[in-house]
Amino acid sequence: MQTRRIPLLRCPPVARAAAAVCATAARARGRPMALALLAFACGGTAPVLHAQSARFPDRPLRSIIPYPAGASYDTIMRIVGNAMSESLGQSVLVENRPGASATIGADAIARATPDGHTIGMLGNNHTLLVALGQKTPYDLYRDFAPLMRVAVLDNVVVVHPSVPARTLKEFVALAKANPQKYRYASGGSGGTTHLAAVQLSNVAGIEMLHVPYKGGGFAVNGLVGGEVHLMNVNMISAKQHIPSGRLRALAVSAPKRSSHLPEVPTVGEAGFPGAEASQWYGVVAPAAVPARVLAVLEAELRKATARKDVQSLLAAQGADPYAETPAEFAAFIREDVRINAEIAKAAGIRLGQ
Repeated sequence: MQTRRIPLLRCPPVARAAAAVCATAARARGRPMALALLAFACGGTAPVLHAQSARFPDRPLRSIIPYPAGASYDTIMRIVGNAMSESLGQSVLVENRPGASATIGADAIARATPDGHTIGMLGNNHTLLVALGQKTPYDLYRDFAPLMRVAVLDNVVVVHPSVPARTLKEFVALAKANPQKYRYASGGSGGTTHLAAVQLSNVAGIEMLHVPYKGGGFAVNGLVGGEVHLMNVNMISAKQHIPSGRLRALAVSAPKRSSHLPEVPTVGEAGFPGAEASQWYGVVAPAAVPARVLAVLEAELRKATARKDVQSLLAAQGADPYAETPAEFAAFIREDVRINAEIAKAAGIRLGQ
């Protein structure tokens, strides 16, 4: 039987001697085995090179935050990102892209190269915009791959100490007896603190006057200064004023008591279940990131939030660590939009109102 010469072209120089052996094997043992050996000799380094190119991450990660430096989203992402850096052996660099109701940064996440090296953080504002019918340059459901919420920050119902109520039930009785006498603050119409107070009013069946401020910090200052009577605000903003007596906590707007204010009952315990409200911090990636890379990111986020030091740092911010599956996070996003849309519709809330 006539055998054909096996070409040695395009073999790495270090493999040519082995290739010659393969050619001899072709004559002695038959072409199929020789070709297999030759492929190994000429391309034996290919599997290694492929494994190296598939390694993730192979450079620092970028985390886009749609809020300014120093905001709670920025702080929490840095806490979680530092833990991820230690585990991955790559830095997680925070890039703040605030503006346009947090849509500039969100759009930058959606448009990033989908290789997993860019992630970002979304929050309540992004579901609120959809609930209120605001057009955005991205599609909240289509353009992101939800990974998981890494932290939640419960709201707490606080009043100015001049209000003659020491429990939420007492305040509701006062408000019912004096419709529209009491004023509540928010960080702006259509924002998280606005809808949280509206939900409380709906559940409790009371009427209060809305006083919107240009930001949550200004609203809290207005409450501390006695310009308004009540606010349903996140724990980090309220907690610093409660021990001094500048604000009085009536109830925590959460399903269970907070470790940060364990003596304060929940809205449910106070007799008003359904008035729960919290601020959430969720990490997402661009939608087209490969599944295997998303799995790595999810695992790293889960490891980070399970660390005791991370949990302590989050607790110092008034936040609690959170972990869930991407599917659970995706379902939560849709449910949050639905709930907020119902609250806004019932109260006749529209953007700019």
